[in-house]
Amino acid sequence: MTTQTVAPPTASRRHGAGFWLVAYTLAVTMGFSAAPAPLYVLYQAKDGFGPFTVTLVFAAYALGVIASLFVAGHVSDWVGRRRVLVPAVLVNVLAGVVFLVWSSVPALLAARFLSGISIGMLTATATAHLTELHLAARPGASRTRADVVATAANLGGIGLGPLVAGLLADHVADPLHVPYLVFQALMLLGALAVALTPETVTATRTRYRPQRVSVPPQARARYLAAGAAALAEFAVFGLFTSLAPGFLANTLHQHSHTLAGVSVFAVFGAAALAQIVLARTALPRLLGLGLGLLTTGLVLVTVAVWWPSLALFLVGAVLAGAGAGAGFKSSVGIVLGVAPEESRGEALAGLFLAAYTGLAVPVLLLGVATRVVDIRVALLGFTVVLLVILAVVVRRLFRAS
Repeated sequence: MTTQTVAPPTASRRHGAGFWLVAYTLAVTMGFSAAPAPLYVLYQAKDGFGPFTVTLVFAAYALGVIASLFVAGHVSDWVGRRRVLVPAVLVNVLAGVVFLVWSSVPALLAARFLSGISIGMLTATATAHLTELHLAARPGASRTRADVVATAANLGGIGLGPLVAGLLADHVADPLHVPYLVFQALMLLGALAVALTPETVTATRTRYRPQRVSVPPQARARYLAAGAAALAEFAVFGLFTSLAPGFLANTLHQHSHTLAGVSVFAVFGAAALAQIVLARTALPRLLGLGLGLLTTGLVLVTVAVWWPSLALFLVGAVLAGAGAGAGFKSSVGIVLGVAPEESRGEALAGLFLAAYTGLAVPVLLLGVATRVVDIRVALLGFTVVLLVILAVVVRRLFRAS
């Protein structure tokens, strides 16, 4: 009997409790990262800026994520998970302070960039920590529980953030301050919880290097197609966390902040649910189903804006979110399948670079377009471009399959 691989009962319980504490911290921090979405219309009314400025503020967040992913996203492998997670949460608390103290456009840009820095440090580190805590608490178990909880905390947290912020904005006297105070309290509790969670990595002295990005040469066409799909999928996420609340208020004439939060929650909740429900679906079917749902949802959202229909908008949001979630899961699966084992981390880094480029650039171009054409025309162009990308992606990936 090999007792060396089995953690003592007390240690197992501590790791089991730590698993849920880290999941909570990931969820509330991701929630804060998306909480400003339903509040942008309030900033617009207060300071008189338009959709283009909203996309600049959102792009600052995406740039912060990209920079942080490659500068600090992998550092926890050397210094330990807690030494990265606690500062990551506290950087988002600092972003909340900026939101509370200033509300000018430069302050919004700074706060969102800081939030992006935090999320770039947080996501990969928290996901790895969850997996390690799960395996320590349940030796020999599969990773399924950790994967499902990480997905729910990540995408579910992003969806819950705008929902909570929207509800508060409709029911409190100070909607540009109270939501941030609530999330700051939740994040400070999370930072304390992580500090009390068992460490799962032994710190080592390693010479620092930025995260490498690697494209497997033997499967370059399929890899690049998966990256293009990730770009389109995250462009949809970017649309709903930046400009969709403005579409609701200014085009569909729905001024409820709660409803704006519900629309974002619908997208990310559907994405998380799709990834969980379809976890065991074969990759080619998952890819086809995801991109089909994404295409249908995008078309419905565009139609709902041209011929105003709230019901159609929300149905489109759910379908687009489910499709983006399933599609991104298939993109990750493709990259893991074509990358050599020794460079999977670098291959995934390239995929996330494509994804977060999609989060920022298409939505930024959409914001530019709204300065010269009607917002409905700009959204139509956005949809057409994404559908062309998806058509090319589907052809290449299924041909490779």
